[in-house]
Amino acid sequence: MIPAHPAFADGPLYLDYNATTPVDPRVTAAMEPYLAQWFGNPSSGHAYGAEPKRALERARRQAAALIGARADEIVFTGSGSEADNLAIRGAVLAAATDRPHVITQITEHPAVLETCRALERLHGTEVTYLPVDRHGLVDPQDLTAAFTPRTVLVSVMAANNETGALQPVAELARITRDHGALFHCDAAQAAGKIPLDVIASGIDLMTVVGHKMYAPKGIAALYVRTGVTLEPLVYGGGQERGLRAGTENVALAVALGAATQLAAEELADTTHDRVAVLRDRLHDGLADGLPGRVRLNGPYENRLPNTLNISIDGVRGHELLAAVTGIAASTGSACHSGARTPSPVLSAMGFDPARSLSALRLSLGRWTTTADIDRAVGLLTAAAEPARPA
Repeated sequence: MIPAHPAFADGPLYLDYNATTPVDPRVTAAMEPYLAQWFGNPSSGHAYGAEPKRALERARRQAAALIGARADEIVFTGSGSEADNLAIRGAVLAAATDRPHVITQITEHPAVLETCRALERLHGTEVTYLPVDRHGLVDPQDLTAAFTPRTVLVSVMAANNETGALQPVAELARITRDHGALFHCDAAQAAGKIPLDVIASGIDLMTVVGHKMYAPKGIAALYVRTGVTLEPLVYGGGQERGLRAGTENVALAVALGAATQLAAEELADTTHDRVAVLRDRLHDGLADGLPGRVRLNGPYENRLPNTLNISIDGVRGHELLAAVTGIAASTGSACHSGARTPSPVLSAMGFDPARSLSALRLSLGRWTTTADIDRAVGLLTAAAEPARPA
C-alpha cells in the first residue's frame, strides 16, 4: 500500500512528474538516519565511518539491481547533468584518438547536447546530430551511416522527456558495439518506469536520476561498465572509483538506493500498467471533450506509460495552463520553462510552430488517481472549449 503524500493534501492536481517527482515518504524515512545519527565520513576507518560506508555500498547494490548492473559499476553523482557530462566528456577525453567523433541525436536533453557543443568548441571534437522521424525516433540506418573510424561514443536517450518516445536503444547499442564505439544512454526518464537491463541491451554507460523517481534532487548515478575508461570531471581523492572526487553524500545516496528498490518492486507488479490506463483515460477524455482538436505528439504505442503530449488546436499551451489554476503541468521540458518559442523537440519531429505552441505535456505518477484524471479532463476541456481553430 502506497502511503498518502502530504504534498498533495491541499493543492492543484500534479501532472508534471516528468519535471520532478515528490520524495516518497518511505525514501525520506530511509535517508533520515544519515542526516543526523550516522553522520560519519564513509572513508573514515573508525566506528563512525563504518555504518555510512555500509549504507553507501547497500545503495550502490540497490541502484545496480534496477538496471542489471554490478554494484561496483555504479558511480554516484550530484545530478543527471553531471552524470551525462562525465559519460560524454569523460569518454572523449580518455579516447586514444586524434579529434574524436561523437554521435548523438537532435532531441536529446540539453545536458547531452550542450556537453557535445562544448566539446566541439573547446576540444575540436566532431559531433554528428542525427535527425528523428515524426514519432521522435532515430532511424538505425542513419546511425550506421554516421560512423567514422574516429567515432568513440554514441549517446542516445532511452525515453524523451517531452513525448515519452522510447528509442530502440538495444538495436542502436548493438550497431555501436559492431563499430567498436561506446554507447551511452540517458535513462533519466525511463529508469523506474520501464524495465532496463544494461547487459542485455549492450549499454556501456547509463544515467539514472533520483528526482525523476521519488528521491530528492541532487543525487544521480552513472553506470560505467567494467573496463570502460573515463577521464574524471572532478579531481581529488579516490572516491567513486576515482571518477568523482569528494566525500560522498551518504544520505542522498541512501535515498537513491531506496527509490530504486521501490521502483524495482513496482515494476515487478502492475503499478506501471495502472499509470498507463490513467494516461489513456486522460487522452480519451480530452479527445471526447474537444472532438477533432486533440492531436497526439509522439508514438501511440512505443512510449513511456506515464507520458501524454498533445496539441489542442486553437489554443496556446502556456495560456491554457495559466487559465487553469487547478492543474500543475507544463508545455514541455522543465529545462525550457518560461520559453514562448516552439519546442525544439516537436520542431525536430517536423511539427509546425502552431502545433508546437499548442502542446501540453501531462505526466502522471505514483499518486495520480482516477479522480484526478477525471477532474483534469473537466478543467482542461472547460478552459479550451471556447477557443476554436482559426
